[in-house]
Amino acid sequence: MLQCNCSVFGDEQTREAVVIDPGADVSKIVEILNRHALKLKAIFITHAHFDHIGGAEKLRGLTGAPVWMNASDEIIAKSLPLQCALFGVPQAKNPGIDVKAHEGDTLNVGETAFQVLHTPGHTPGSVGLYIPSLSMLVAGDTLFRESIGRTDLPGGSGKKIIQSIHEKIFTLPEETIVVPGHGPNTTVAHEKRFNPFVGASARS
Repeated sequence: MLQCNCSVFGDEQTREAVVIDPGADVSKIVEILNRHALKLKAIFITHAHFDHIGGAEKLRGLTGAPVWMNASDEIIAKSLPLQCALFGVPQAKNPGIDVKAHEGDTLNVGETAFQVLHTPGHTPGSVGLYIPSLSMLVAGDTLFRESIGRTDLPGGSGKKIIQSIHEKIFTLPEETIVVPGHGPNTTVAHEKRFNPFVGASARS
């Protein structure tokens, strides 16, 4: 319903894969994995809102892959039934956490390293995955094209999200492609220049 961007990364040599933010449409995700003969190594959750985590329990049951999430979002994950009820969507189960994702952790998929960045603000446990070899960041709902994640939900902080963007994202190479949790991709350079909340005009 909220058109969350779910990302699937697969290694062509080892056939290992990671799925990031399976909010729903688990059958479609599994079809993609099967079509490319990929074995799911990890399910990575950028934050515990239902549109990003809603399909994780079912996907783990089908694949056996562990769920990675930051422990600071555990309390939000436990509210998943309430989240679903408030938005009028089918109930989803809290998958819990199999691997706690901390700042500086690395998830290796084949020879590709996915580096965990802790970017609190949208939620306390919001995290992104930076992939240096691809010049790419999967940012969850921290940064969008010319916008930022909302901070008026429980656990949100406007001060922290701006700090996270400046200290964790805007310090990445400017050519870095940013894959947000919703909407089109952008780049660090574009957001530094045009983002009205954290870009050049916001600081002037």
